[in-house]
Amino acid sequence: MSAADKLHQFGEMLAAASSRSRSQADSTVAEPSQTNPSATEDTTADYTAVKLESAVATPTTEAEREHEAATTNQPLSPLAGIDLDTAIRFRWALRDIKAKRTKLTPANPDDLKTLIEMGLVETRDDVPVLTNEGHRALD
Repeated sequence: MSAADKLHQFGEMLAAASSRSRSQADSTVAEPSQTNPSATEDTTADYTAVKLESAVATPTTEAEREHEAATTNQPLSPLAGIDLDTAIRFRWALRDIKAKRTKLTPANPDDLKTLIEMGLVETRDDVPVLTNEGHRALD
């Protein structure tokens, strides 16, 4: 089966699915050509591209992510509200603490203090250790 035949078959499957859920179909999507069963590759590809573009999820805003986390009972990451560079630095510090690499690469004392205040790290015998929340933040 050639690529054009596969694209045509895929377009027919999309058209069938579209007709089943006509009430939910997007009014801007063009129907595939019904006059020629061996439609050109360009027609089928254009229809498929339009249909696939309408299926792509739109980016979510922070408010939508918070609402989704609240409705699914999953807490937001404690690192969610921090700027990207700081969050990356904190995640590496958490990974180093988890892997017990603090003798080779000690964590920045200010970062360690912040992680302790956030409840992600605690010290036992002067050695930083991840809390349960710290483990969840890495997962």
